[in-house]
Amino acid sequence: MEEEVNIASIIIDSINAIFQTLFSSIDTNISYILDEVTFISSDILNTSHFSSLFGHSSTSGILLVANSLIFGFLLYYATRLLLSHLLITQAERPTSFIFKLLFFGICMNCSLFICERLLFFTNMLSSLVQSVGSDLFGTSINFSSLFNKINSLIVIEQNNFNIFSIDGILKSFLSVSLMNLAFTYSIRFVLIKVFVLIAPFAFLSLVNSATSSFFKAWIKCFVSLLLVQVFIAFILVILFSMNFNPNDSLSKFLICGAVFSLIKANDLVRQFLGGISTDISTGFHNLSSILKA
Repeated sequence: MEEEVNIASIIIDSINAIFQTLFSSIDTNISYILDEVTFISSDILNTSHFSSLFGHSSTSGILLVANSLIFGFLLYYATRLLLSHLLITQAERPTSFIFKLLFFGICMNCSLFICERLLFFTNMLSSLVQSVGSDLFGTSINFSSLFNKINSLIVIEQNNFNIFSIDGILKSFLSVSLMNLAFTYSIRFVLIKVFVLIAPFAFLSLVNSATSSFFKAWIKCFVSLLLVQVFIAFILVILFSMNFNPNDSLSKFLICGAVFSLIKANDLVRQFLGGISTDISTGFHNLSSILKA
């Protein structure tokens, strides 16, 4: 009987040691990753590889493909105008079409600059919210400070961690949730770059009313992805405005609720503004679910 107890104790101690190492690793690495992939600035577009892919001029990269499509729109309009005379149907006036082609052609070639300004503006808004919170509460409003607050509430003592206790269960939930956050906002980081790459085609689609819906879907998705970080900044400010007591179980459950609200931030913004969800907890199929206009 005593031998069975010893075996059970060894198994429990081994499980606790494994999870303690895992949680310590998460605390060390994930906070930096979350700050980098969540609070995005226009600097992410200033890499040499991305600039080469997008195109330094209208004769290179994605811009070359987009500018080539201008001739496709011209050919389409010329065919439609000719058919309108033959079939006696109404078509858009040539002056109106040429004006739109010139205007949105310029926007298309300046799309990288426009996207940079949108990124700069949303980063400025989120930084403003964070700085106001820092001034009010005397601490940095970011994920690194959030990890410090979590560790002050749920302490993992060396060789005294128990995964089967309330603190152990809550710590497990928080660690899994923060890993979820890292994946979710890493997906968002990548998608923002993808939407910048297709920006020239979105602006060009406005030349024709039949393709303009592509721009509406693009701008809705792109803006919703950008505004997520502003919403997250507000959630973090609210979180740091709350008084948490390490000896109070309610405080521990409240901070779990705050972390869960950070996970759902992208989904909430999507419900308000439309766009796509990067929340991996709802399944990867949501990456392609675009709301109707």
